[in-house]
Amino acid sequence: MTKRRAGKRRNSAGKWVLRLFAIALLLTLLPILVLRWLPPPTTSFMLQAQLGTLTKPVQCNKVNYQWQPINQIASHTALAVIASEDQLFSQHWGFDFNAIGQVLEGGEKRGASTISQQVAKNLFLWSGRSWVRKGFEAYLTVWIELAWDKRRIMEVYLNTAQFGPCTFGVGAAANQYFAKQASSLSLEESALLATVLPNPYRMNPGRPSDYMFERALWIESQVAQLGGSAYLQ
Repeated sequence: MTKRRAGKRRNSAGKWVLRLFAIALLLTLLPILVLRWLPPPTTSFMLQAQLGTLTKPVQCNKVNYQWQPINQIASHTALAVIASEDQLFSQHWGFDFNAIGQVLEGGEKRGASTISQQVAKNLFLWSGRSWVRKGFEAYLTVWIELAWDKRRIMEVYLNTAQFGPCTFGVGAAANQYFAKQASSLSLEESALLATVLPNPYRMNPGRPSDYMFERALWIESQVAQLGGSAYLQ
């Protein structure tokens, strides 16, 4: 009787583990599948900006966020972001293992996170660096790459990336910094926006520093090397 009861308890515990795993999987996949077609009403990073937990003492009473379909965003804006953040975007499945290897060896950290990883982080996770967050980020990135095509990943990234303390997405950034629609952004303006992505709290495309101008020129040269708009075909 004792052995039977122990066996039943193990079976019951196993069933509960499977149920919890199924629930966790569902809670992960459902929002990713929904966001495959619908614009996100907000993101984790936008909520953190409103709470003032992304950085202090900045707290956004209102987030500047305007969703723009990708066909209403200038094509060279996507190219500038790719040139700056993830030049292997069209080739990888969510991870740049060469860049990850350089980080693990103590090399340059910039560029280790792909655009797909940044989408996962911006939508669902918290700021800061930790192996726990990286683990969740990798898990979510795999599902995003499986559920979405590259065009959708880029569309969500362009609309949720942070371009200022309270400004998210190129639609809001184009209006705020250049008083124009995202569809009208020039390559030079797109490159300036791309320069702020590593640190939207210190860099302002409306008042670019000498470094930002130099960085923007480099991004423009990289766009040309990528092949211009043909890269996105």
